[in-house]
Parts: sequence; structure tokens; C-alpha cells
Amino acid sequence: MKTLTSEEINNIRSSVDIVSVVMRYIPLTKKGKNYFGVCPFHEDSDPSLSVSPEKQIFSCFSCHTAGNVFNFIMEYEHVSFIEAVRIVANIAGIEVAIADYKKDNVYQKEIHDIYDISLKFYTNNINTSLGIEAKNYLIKRGLTDELIKKFEIGLAIKSTDTLSKLLEKKQFKDNDLINSGLVIKDEKGFHDFFYHRIMFPLHDINNKVVGYSARAYYDTDGPKYINSKEHLLFKKGEFLYNYANSKEACRSQNTVILMEGFMDVIRAYSIGISNVVATLGTAFTHQHANLIKRLANNVIICYDGDDPGAKASIACSNELIKVGIIPKIVRLEDNLDPDDYILKNGQAKFNEKISNPLNVMDFKLSFFKKNIDLTQATDKAKYATMMLEELNKIDDDILKEITLKKLSNEIDLDVEFLKSKLIKKQPTVNKKVMTVVTSKYDMAQEALLFYMLKSGEVIKIFDNQALYFPNKEYRLLAHEISYFYKTYNYINVADFLTDLDLDMSKIVGYVISLNLQEEYTLQLIEDYIKAINEKNIEDECERLSKKLQEETDIEQKEIIGQRIIELLVRGEKDV
Repeated sequence: MKTLTSEEINNIRSSVDIVSVVMRYIPLTKKGKNYFGVCPFHEDSDPSLSVSPEKQIFSCFSCHTAGNVFNFIMEYEHVSFIEAVRIVANIAGIEVAIADYKKDNVYQKEIHDIYDISLKFYTNNINTSLGIEAKNYLIKRGLTDELIKKFEIGLAIKSTDTLSKLLEKKQFKDNDLINSGLVIKDEKGFHDFFYHRIMFPLHDINNKVVGYSARAYYDTDGPKYINSKEHLLFKKGEFLYNYANSKEACRSQNTVILMEGFMDVIRAYSIGISNVVATLGTAFTHQHANLIKRLANNVIICYDGDDPGAKASIACSNELIKVGIIPKIVRLEDNLDPDDYILKNGQAKFNEKISNPLNVMDFKLSFFKKNIDLTQATDKAKYATMMLEELNKIDDDILKEITLKKLSNEIDLDVEFLKSKLIKKQPTVNKKVMTVVTSKYDMAQEALLFYMLKSGEVIKIFDNQALYFPNKEYRLLAHEISYFYKTYNYINVADFLTDLDLDMSKIVGYVISLNLQEEYTLQLIEDYIKAINEKNIEDECERLSKKLQEETDIEQKEIIGQRIIELLVRGEKDV
């Protein structure tokens, strides 16, 4: 294992085409020299993400997220830089042995280490004599040894302190043990939070265990399931079961199947369905929707077949619609969840269900029509109002038209009348045009940065002038550009973006999206420099004027006054 040099990393970057890599994740359409798609890094419905094959960079003219192929994968996959390098190298067919690189802070590392040990402990237990009863229970439920191993199912034994003692021997801090949620402390000392239960590990989007769902496998008056309490690394509203394992299948099929429970996912996997995730029964959130959006454009919601499952499907579909995904719905008979449905009806019937989902508006027509008497005028009006509200949420004009015709036939109202009751969608305004008008001084700094990112000549002029950018963020970026050029003796935006953090990359994204002419003249650069110096003089005069008002010493007042005059004269000469 070794640490790669900057040259080796840049060689890996340049060995792939950013357009083809980004198209693995989102659809792109060519317009002119560049490719455009819906930005996955903010709520977006219009294509605002531009990918340049010439520059090998991407940038969003709305949220200004920008970078090279590494940055895109880091943001999309939620992985470290070194993992992004590994992914790109794998795409390019380059074998690399890169030293491990962790960005975890100390707390995160300790919690991850605690969970790594717990996973080994639990998975070992189920394969010992202590795990025979639990394993037989799983086998009776139709789980094979292969599935148990694949999903790393384990066992917390009857003892209430075995894991605690093991972790104490590893000399973890008391607070870390308690904060992990695996250990509790009372007047008698440390005890295991989970015991005498089958353990289903919960992995985060980077495939690290951060929690458990623990199931009783014997008769008990207690709850059937006990789940990990939320902690810094585990938030149920931001967590999807099987996300890491399903990524490749979801993207290759461009479809995510969304379920409620982890047993539903495991059962689906057992019959060859791998593009499936679950919310663990929690309310579907905006964070869930954005995670799913990064996997595929098509979503099939397959929740439990009971009434709560139907209501949850409505809520889930509305969150997905907000991020630009119009899902389809599968409803299961007899109030069954997917796990029980597959066990009762078999693989073929479940696959038929998945292959023939309802469009979301047909499902809503059926759902909102329940308990509605269409012979009553008030019920008709209520039903129509509810459906019009749902139609206002979607942007698919064809689906709207089809649904309006169905609604019109059901309630015997003219389709044009119903259409007139929809909220008129306002024309979309290019967000790039809606930016706040900046001062000529900000424009000068932005323009100079724009040309510094393109030309070593401009960077040298910046260095020779010892120019001071009034805007702190622009000043830091200018020095980063200068440092890169001095270090490598060239400037290339794709390479330059490799080492920048997200905030600095966004500034670059904004700067490179400016509608400036590609070519520059030395006179143009000189004009920008004059404007920046003018701003510096203006700021310094303002600072000195305030100081002059506060100063009581006559000699000091004269010195400050003279300095202000000198600056004003200098400013007039520069104009």
C-alpha cells in the first residue's frame, strides 16, 4: 500500500471521460459543446448541471456545486476522496493499491470501531452452540446460511454483559461505549443494551454498521423488535436499509424498489431482487428522497398491503414528487407485507406485481375514492378537490391530462372545467439570471479569478502585482490558484479542483459559470486590477476616517488625515 502522488492521481482522473462517468449516475443530454442534466445536489427539476468534456469538469449554475470526476463521485456516493480515486481507477481498469485514508474524527472512529467489534461478536455467536436455537428459527423462516452470511445476521446471547466486558477490555472510553447505544450503565456497572435476540445490522451509505434491529426468536411479553437508539452516526430519517448493497443493482436497472422492513428486503433478495431498500418503518423523509434520487430515476413503492401501508405510500410518493421523481405503486392483497406475500404466494406472483405497478395518480384516485359516495354532490366535490390538490403537485402534463379525463368520467364534470381549477404553473425563470446584482468590485474580482483559472500569464500578473482581493473567499481562492501554479507550473481546472474542499469548489463553480468571453486582453486584466485597487483604497479610507473620528491626539489626527489624502491622490492617478 502506498500514498499516490499528485501526478498519479491526475493520471487516474484523466484516464476516464467525466461525461461517461456522470452518465452512470444521471441522464445527460448534449447541447452544444457541453452535456446537461438535472443536478442531484439540490432540489432541481430543470437541467442546471453542465458537464464539459473539454474541461473535464461539472458545474451547476444554480447551486454552484462544481468539480472534477473525483468531486462528483465524492458528493454523489458520500465517500472519501481516496475511495473516489479507487472508484475512478476501477472504471478506468487501473490497478492501484492506495493507503487507507480516513476523514473520521476521533469520536466517529471510536464508534465505528465499537460497532465493528460488536458485528464480529454477534456473527460469531450465531455459528456457535449458543446460536443453534436462533439459527433454527431463521431457517424455519426461510433464511438460508447464504442469506444469513450475506446480511451479516448475528446473535446477542442471553448474558447481559458479555459484549460490555469485551468492549471494556478494548479500553474504549466510557462515554463512547454509552453513546454507541450498545452499552448502558447503572449503579451496578455496564450492561449490554441487546441480549437474547437475533441481530440484524444496519449499515450506513458507506456500508459501515451503525445500528441494529434486534428480534426476539422466542415467546416473550416484550416487544418483538428493539431498534438501536439514534446517535450521531445513525439517524433513522436519513437511513435506508440495504442502500450500500443495492447501489449497483439500482443504477444498472435504473429502478429502486422501496419497502418498509428489513425482512421484506431480505426476502426480496432471496428471490433474486437486489435493487431494493427499506425505511425500517419510519416516516419517509426529504433526506430519504434525495438518497433515492441518487440511485435511479424510477421508483416502485411496495409497502405493506394494509391501510397504514397505503397512507404511507401516499406520504412517500409526495416526498419523491418534490425531488422530481414520480413513483409507481404496488399494492399487496390480504394486508400482507412483501415478506409474507412472497412466502404465501411465491416468486412468480410477486414478480408479476413488481412488473405491473400502478401509476401514482391511479393509486391516488383509488385511495381518495374510499368512503366517498359519488351519488352525493358534497362527496363528489370533496373527491375532486383532493385529486386536484394531488395533480397540482406533479409536473408531468401527460399524466395530468390522463388523470383529469379519468376523474371527469368518474364524477361527470367537464374535463376543461376541472383543468381550469388547477393552479397555473408559473413559467420557469433561469435561476442564473436571478442572482443578486453584484458591485463592479465583486465583478472585477470574479472576472480576474475566471481568467486566472485559464491562464498562467494572468496568475503571474496577480503575483507580480501582489494584489489583495477585498473579498476574503475570493482572496483565498486566488492564493490557492497561485500556489497550484507555482507548485506544478501549469493551471488546469480539473486538476486544480482535486484538492479543494466543497465550499471552495462551489466558488470555483460560480466563477467558471460566469458568462465571460473566453479570450482576454492585457488591458482588460489591467482594468480589473485597477477596480480591485480602487476598492481597497475606498475601504482603507473608510477605515481611517472612522479612526480619525475616534482619535483625540492632534498629531495622530494629522498623520491619519495625511494618509487619507495620499490614498485619495493615488486613487485619482490610477483612474
